Amino acid sequence: MEGLPRTPESDRMQFAIIAIETAAKKMDISPSELAERLEMQGLIEGRLFKHYDTLHTQSADYVADDIIETLLNWENEQ
Repeated sequence: MEGLPRTPESDRMQFAIIAIETAAKKMDISPSELAERLEMQGLIEGRLFKHYDTLHTQSADYVADDIIETLLNWENEQ
């Protein structure tokens, strides 16, 4: 059984899912809680998708650490 064909959008979505799952594990929270917090700060679209071309060349751990640091900084600024 074959899956759906790969598209740039599906690649970006898969990247974001992996980043969120990895970061959530590091933070010891659920991926859905992290996704909600990232969405509230506009970081899924504004960080993961917008900078996909650069970020997807990095390791999952690097991207997770980057998104965690960015989220915490942005939340502390509010």
